Amino acid sequence: MRSVTALVLAGGLAVLAACAAPSKPPTVSAPVVPRPQPEPPDTCGLRAVKGLVGQSRSAIPVPVNPQLRRVTCTRCVQAQDYNPRRLNIYYDADTGVIERVACG
Repeated sequence: MRSVTALVLAGGLAVLAACAAPSKPPTVSAPVVPRPQPEPPDTCGLRAVKGLVGQSRSAIPVPVNPQLRRVTCTRCVQAQDYNPRRLNIYYDADTGVIERVACG
């Protein structure tokens, strides 16, 4: 009698399993492609001097308007005033090699 009960129970479970909602296949999302960020406006002439990075500070051209250019070492103390039209050129104090250029 037990085997008949077990058989009926197993058959009932099989019927219930067949009635269950089918599992959904995993959704595959499209890869996220980063959008190119618009380049910020060149307010200080940065594009013209980007090539100076890696060169000696003696390669820095004489500015047309010295008030709009700051040349300083990366460890030097400087004023923190922000001027979007000013070009900042930072060089290593030990080697004299230009490390970065930035507006501000």
